[in-house]
Amino acid sequence: MLLDTLIAGASVITMDPDRPSAHTIGIWNGQILGLDEDVADLPARRVVDLRGATITPGFIDAHSHLAWTGLSAKAVSIAPCQDVEAVLHTLEEAVRTTPVGGWVEAIGYDQRPLGRHLTRFDLDRVSHGRLVHLIHVSGHAAVVNSEVVDRFPEQARSGTANGVEYDVRGEPTGLLTEEGTRFVHELRSPYEPAALDEALQTAARICAAEGVTMCAEAGVGGTLTGASATAFASYQRAHAAGLPLRTQLMVVADELHPLPAHPDDDVRFALDLGLRTGFGDARLSAGAMKLWLDGGMMARTAALSEPYQGTDHRGVLTHDPSTVGETIRKAHASGWQLALHAIGDLAVDVAIEALERAQRENPRADARHRIEHCGLVRPDQLDKLAALNVIAVLQPTFLHEFGDDYARIMGPRRSKWMYRGRSLLDHGIRIAGSSDRPVSCGAPLRAMQFMVERRSCSGQVIGEAEGIRVDEALAAYTRDAAYACRVDHLVGTITAGKRADLVVLAKDPRAVPAGAISDIEVLATVLDGETVHGDLNKA
Repeated sequence: MLLDTLIAGASVITMDPDRPSAHTIGIWNGQILGLDEDVADLPARRVVDLRGATITPGFIDAHSHLAWTGLSAKAVSIAPCQDVEAVLHTLEEAVRTTPVGGWVEAIGYDQRPLGRHLTRFDLDRVSHGRLVHLIHVSGHAAVVNSEVVDRFPEQARSGTANGVEYDVRGEPTGLLTEEGTRFVHELRSPYEPAALDEALQTAARICAAEGVTMCAEAGVGGTLTGASATAFASYQRAHAAGLPLRTQLMVVADELHPLPAHPDDDVRFALDLGLRTGFGDARLSAGAMKLWLDGGMMARTAALSEPYQGTDHRGVLTHDPSTVGETIRKAHASGWQLALHAIGDLAVDVAIEALERAQRENPRADARHRIEHCGLVRPDQLDKLAALNVIAVLQPTFLHEFGDDYARIMGPRRSKWMYRGRSLLDHGIRIAGSSDRPVSCGAPLRAMQFMVERRSCSGQVIGEAEGIRVDEALAAYTRDAAYACRVDHLVGTITAGKRADLVVLAKDPRAVPAGAISDIEVLATVLDGETVHGDLNKA
């Protein structure tokens, strides 16, 4: 047999417990044919000597927003602005290049450094007939100007809509949270196919540069983060054009509906024609059903059992728990994997109760249900999560980037429970790494560093006892993320028969000080045996 590529002279971290290390990898037809002595004597079209560089499985981002990432890369950003006037100046510059009646969309809106939320009247000062839409950095809130508010339906303007803030006169202030953001999406015309195509390619290149070979798009078909009602077609088109990234699409619960199935058919709640988790191929597939149970900590909408520190506010549940329970019950019974967005501990309570009922009524041994974020988990919830075999899909970089703020609003007792690591693993709860990009930095090495040392960007240690080992952090972004996405038969370890998704690193993350992990250079990224970032020959 003639190999396509023989990689030699490498320090291979396979993440396969049965064969943890190797030095040689044989690649044929996009898959790993064998390691070391299995392939050492086989001829190859190309032989690459990595001269001691480290190889790990391709990193997997188990929760991200690719279209949003790509669109954000070219959007107006107000993230650097530290006061109201600076925000308005940036917007006024964008207004000048936008036709009257056109949309000015800006990313990175964050009320915290401004000291207050902006209002539509602030934006009216610089909008001059444009429709201005500021997207909160969390994705869970927005601010719009009067040109947008005036186009809202009567329900939203009359003081009765959920997620729309009103002043003392009952008039919308322009601030929208959670469900209220749908009023903007209902007005905003769908993105052009060419714009989405470019956005996905841009996001895929960013991922490849960080060593990411697979992403799970967390919520297609939704108004909160969805960019198109034809998302599956957008991704099909992108893959046909050579998208350098393996992708899996989570479908929002609102897109599922009852089907007139035969009494013996368990698929009663799905997309048309019974499409559900697992449909697709090795490069593009349908993933879990996504359901939001609460909001986010940045927007102060994550649902808590106790108020945010110094306030009487506990966040919000996005749906009545009984409605959530019924949706989860039907989706579980119809064979869906579930991805439940629960950041606050109250939302985690709702998730646990609903999953317990679903499993009690229709036991499924390998459901692999996920809780997205698990931002605040009380000690009494750990055993319950373990009993359900729930996977915690974490975003460690949240605490690196936003941890100082989160620790303040949770207080010293609860801050130790945020985005746990050690406690989850010690209870037998599998953790999968992710970024929620573009909400936070998507680089897995940055996230792994935090998982080990638990330091925010200011140097504050948050939940020191939750630190984990480097090899455990690597597993979260390889083997266990693949398990969470139900693709562990394809990727996640460097094992004969699996796809050749690899990352070449300048140094072994296990051999450098924890504080230097994020500085390790990604020399090359390989997808299905093809180099999609860097140059193997120069690694």
